[in-house]
Amino acid sequence: MCAYILVAEDDPKQAELVRRYLRREDHTVQVVGDGRSAIDEVRRNSPDLLVLDVMMPGLDGLDVCRALRREYDLPVLMATARADADDKLLGFDLGADDYLTKPYDPRELMARVRSLLRRSQSSSGPAAPPLRVGGLTLDLLRHELRVGGRPVACTPAEFRVAATLMAAPGQVFSRRQLLEHARGLDGYITERTIDVHVMNLRKKLEDDPRRPTYLRTVHGVGYKIVDGRRSDG
Repeated sequence: MCAYILVAEDDPKQAELVRRYLRREDHTVQVVGDGRSAIDEVRRNSPDLLVLDVMMPGLDGLDVCRALRREYDLPVLMATARADADDKLLGFDLGADDYLTKPYDPRELMARVRSLLRRSQSSSGPAAPPLRVGGLTLDLLRHELRVGGRPVACTPAEFRVAATLMAAPGQVFSRRQLLEHARGLDGYITERTIDVHVMNLRKKLEDDPRRPTYLRTVHGVGYKIVDGRRSDG
C-alpha cells in the first residue's frame, strides 16, 4: 500500500527519522518544517496522509488541522510532546484521526500509518448502496453525508462513527464498540473521544443539538441512530 505522505515537522532529526521509516515501506514522502508550508503542499499535491507535529513555528499543528478540515478529509496523524488528555481531545475535536505522544517508537508510528491508510483505502473501495435513516443519507463510495439533501462537512473519524451507527439503525453501540469500528486503535485513545465526535455530529445533523432527533444517547450504554421522523427511543 504505497502512498504519498506529507510530514510536517520542524525538528530536522525527527523529520528525517520519520522519513526513513516511511521510505522503508515504499511511501513517497515530502517533509515541510512549518504550518503554512503544510497547508500549501496539501492544496498543491493532495497527499494521502498527513503526519502533523503540533508545536511548529507560525501556524501550529492545531491551526493547520483547523484550516485543512474546511477543505479536505485526508487522514491526519498528530504528533506532539503534549500528553495532556485535554490537548488530545482538542486535536480530535479539530479533526485529527489519530494521536501520538512524543517520544514514540517509530514502529508504532508505522502501525498507525498503515491502519489509517487501510481505512482510507477501504472507504474508497467497491461501491456500496447509500445508507439511509430518515432524512440522513450516507454514501460510502463518495464519502458524503447529507441531511435533508444538504451536504454535511465532517472529518473522517466523524464519518466513520456516522457510518457505523447508520449501518444498524436503532442498535445501541457502546463507546468501546464505536472506537473499534471507527478507529481500530482502541488501546491508544480514550472513549471520551467518541463523545467529542458525537457532539460534533449533532451540531451538524440536528436542528437542536440539545434535543437530538437522530443521534440519541442511551444513558449508561452508548449511542444509537434512529429515524428522526418517528418517535423511536
